[in-house]
Amino acid sequence: MKPTTLVFPIDEQNRILLGRKKRGFGADKYNGFGGKLEAGESFRDCAIRELFEESGLHGRPEDLECVAAFDFQFPFDESLTHVGYVYFLRTFTGHVEETDEMEPHWLTVDEIPYERMWDGDRQWLPMLLEGKKLKGPIVFGRDNSSVDKMDLTTVDTVLESEHLARIDLYING
Repeated sequence: MKPTTLVFPIDEQNRILLGRKKRGFGADKYNGFGGKLEAGESFRDCAIRELFEESGLHGRPEDLECVAAFDFQFPFDESLTHVGYVYFLRTFTGHVEETDEMEPHWLTVDEIPYERMWDGDRQWLPMLLEGKKLKGPIVFGRDNSSVDKMDLTTVDTVLESEHLARIDLYING
């Protein structure tokens, strides 16, 4: 179980920044920006680092809005299983740049290419964009792409400490 983050920048025109992944797991799918925590890193620090590495944008951890906590379960390939916090970021600096991993695109809500996103993202991202905050498990099928089951709960606040005990076990064995 890997600890991960996912960030969706939203600009003053209410456009969302998505990246088309260019290589690796999930290649050619659109997603937010994120990845795995490094040793000694907080979820927020990870989110800000990954955003910069994948898009060129700079942000501050305190400006992240935590909107979801998901337990992504891959029962047919446990190495893909991870917990992740999802953030919106409305205050940032820098210029969006394509990287070797991501091709970023600013999109209006109506332009989001849900058909080119992860199966689960198609279901929960619209809910987050409506202002809901979510938590819960998302269980993927045998193909490690389609969703077999989602049991998401709407919450008032996403507590970023919920997964810390499980993450400590992952990092420290």
